[in-house]
Amino acid sequence: MLIHSKRALITGITGQDGSYLAELLLAKGYEVHGLIRRSSSSNVGRLNHLQNYFKDESGKSGNRLCLHFADLTDASRLSQLVHSIQPAEVYNLAAQSHVHVSFEQPVYTADVTGLGTTRLLEAIRELQEQTGSQVRFFQASSSEMFGKVAEIPQTEATPFYPRSPYGVAKLYAHWITVNYRESYNLHASCGILFNHESPRRGEAFVTRKITRAVGRIKSGLQKVLKLGNLEAKRDWGFAGDYIEAMWSMLQQPQPDDFVIATGETHTVREFCERAFSRVGLDYRDFVEIDRRDFRPAEVDVLLGDATKAKESFNWTPRVNFEMLVDMMVDADLMVAHQEAARSD
Repeated sequence: MLIHSKRALITGITGQDGSYLAELLLAKGYEVHGLIRRSSSSNVGRLNHLQNYFKDESGKSGNRLCLHFADLTDASRLSQLVHSIQPAEVYNLAAQSHVHVSFEQPVYTADVTGLGTTRLLEAIRELQEQTGSQVRFFQASSSEMFGKVAEIPQTEATPFYPRSPYGVAKLYAHWITVNYRESYNLHASCGILFNHESPRRGEAFVTRKITRAVGRIKSGLQKVLKLGNLEAKRDWGFAGDYIEAMWSMLQQPQPDDFVIATGETHTVREFCERAFSRVGLDYRDFVEIDRRDFRPAEVDVLLGDATKAKESFNWTPRVNFEMLVDMMVDADLMVAHQEAARSD
């Protein structure tokens, strides 16, 4: 198998970002390969709507989406797949990405989120040396690397100060990507992604936790929503916008690092207020503070400046905060209605 200009490999394809990126690449005519972890239950729900693209059991062409069992902790399997697929573009979206969980599983988080990136980069470096063809690599870096922010807003030049094992692991992955770019002439770019959400966001994340609860409360399935720090400020964007930035980075002649953000910050309280008002409710009647949801080391405010991305490849977000919250509430209200109907 030879490197094809429109063959891509996505780690974390079953996640929010991975599913949106798979959609985008398929729409652009790519052959898409995704890595998934073996599980006793199906974990490809976010990809079900793409089933017409899946290859059949014989692997014949025509359909352009193929999934492979693998894990970022398994270097030999990663190397085997990278060499057999020979992708032109690799998007590393896989991670243990929940901040709160990273405090409970710091070693696992470091292994997957940090060292996993190194294992993947090594496989790409070896493939590139053997074939002589350039592989373009995208690393999903995180605004959590800024942590205890040194300045507001945060740019590519802002010093990092992570405040969680997740942030520290992402920082390692970010710098090892930069190191491989400079040491081995890899076309490796990092997108420093600020918080980005969608109806496909995992339910453990605060935004989806809120909109899921709004739908259930409105449908009579839930009475209370327990949250942590309502005053934490975040720069929230739409995942569908952010994956377009990922793709654009790999189309640039030279690799680089880019902040991807909306340039607006809102509190968790504001998110609650907008979400509950979407269905005619007052969040103050339903939200309770639970100290267990506070982080051991809090990140108070994240606000990104994406000027460099705009100037380099004309990226700007199309979905604003209000549109994003409304989109998520509407989707979760429909889910809750269906849940209520099944329970009748």
